[in-house]
Amino acid sequence: MADKKPTLLVVEDDEGLQAQLKWAYEDFDVVIAGDRDSAITALRSETPAVVTLDLGLPPDPDGTTEGFAVLDAIMKLKPDTKVIVASGHDARESALQAIERGAYDFYQKPLDIDALGLIVRRAFNLHQIEDENRRLLANSSEDKTVLGRLITGAPEMVKVARTIERVASTSVSVMLLGASGTGKELLAQGLHDASDRANGPFVAINCAAIPENLLESELFGHEKGAFTGAVKTTEGKIESASGGTLFLDEVGDIPLPLQVKLLRFLQERTIERIGGRKTISVDTRIVCATHQDLESMIGAGTFREDLFYRLAEIVVRIPGLAERHGDAVLLAKAFLKRFASDMNPAVTGFGPDALTAIDAHEWPGNVRELENRVKRAVIMADGKLVNAGDLDFDDDQDDSAEALNLKAAREQADRKVIRHALARSEGNISSTAKLLGISRPTLYDLLKQYDLHA
Repeated sequence: MADKKPTLLVVEDDEGLQAQLKWAYEDFDVVIAGDRDSAITALRSETPAVVTLDLGLPPDPDGTTEGFAVLDAIMKLKPDTKVIVASGHDARESALQAIERGAYDFYQKPLDIDALGLIVRRAFNLHQIEDENRRLLANSSEDKTVLGRLITGAPEMVKVARTIERVASTSVSVMLLGASGTGKELLAQGLHDASDRANGPFVAINCAAIPENLLESELFGHEKGAFTGAVKTTEGKIESASGGTLFLDEVGDIPLPLQVKLLRFLQERTIERIGGRKTISVDTRIVCATHQDLESMIGAGTFREDLFYRLAEIVVRIPGLAERHGDAVLLAKAFLKRFASDMNPAVTGFGPDALTAIDAHEWPGNVRELENRVKRAVIMADGKLVNAGDLDFDDDQDDSAEALNLKAAREQADRKVIRHALARSEGNISSTAKLLGISRPTLYDLLKQYDLHA
């Protein structure tokens, strides 16, 4: 059975352009509408994910009022629809007004089929990502899983979350491995919330942020008078997390002498406070994280091998943001919504150039960098939309040299979208073709053309 083509609604009154667009988009089920009434009827009956909309519609073919009326109706009836607006009238002003009203993107007439095709396919891809993310979040809120806290549409992160769900109900020690800013504490909190310890405390400590001479007291506590300044008996983090979960972030920074004491706790489940002689039984589950290569540290003698195997009964590797295809845009929108309400309510969204920049950036600082950039952009934005300049990316990321060669830029964009779709579909050709909105034979041709492999 042939794969069902995704539906593209083309709102255009020029019969010549109607035929041209229908011919150009043979990979889509193209539905044509020539005026406002037929466009709204098609929107209700066909529920297209993407709409291309000419602003110059009858009875105002030389203006934009009727086109904007259609855009407003689409945004009211189906706000998740990606609307790509076209106009030859006062293009810059029309573009800004269209984006402010909720349009996904804008292109100026005369029509460039290839350029518009890239925008249409990108819109379908983004709609698919957002739709999947909404389904994941809806399911997670019903099931009270860790995905209720995790915004993602990337299969790489869904797999991580499912792994955490499976181990949450056990008592094993879990080690989260990932670069700084990938969300290790968020996942640790999710593991705690999904476990039978959810009603107990969740205590987090960053082992790299506490001086070595104070870390032992922070973890194990101390008795009154144990050292200068110990004016009262104080519980350590291990003890205060009893009945719940202790999250040890940057566990690789724990000094060797303290590693021995931590190992003893993991073996015997008892502690002694500094300056105390009483053995205290503690029921605390340990979840730890690090961005360091602990196996190399074991070889160098700076981390105990026996402690590693006690802490790493289950190892979960967290991909960086650049590996979570599509997540940067999803997270950016979530951050913008949060920050705008507190810091700049006038900001309502991102401009097309900002979304393109977010999607293209490598995000070496991962989610933390994204969060900081969006916060800054919301504060600095002058209008309703955050633009690429507000995000303050470095000038050396300008790839205008590649953009001068249209064919090379097209191929680069195709490769990127296909790789993202393959990753999201875990190499499944049929699913990848559906995600891209093309047929399987077309996908096979593209894979061969660009030397890509499923």
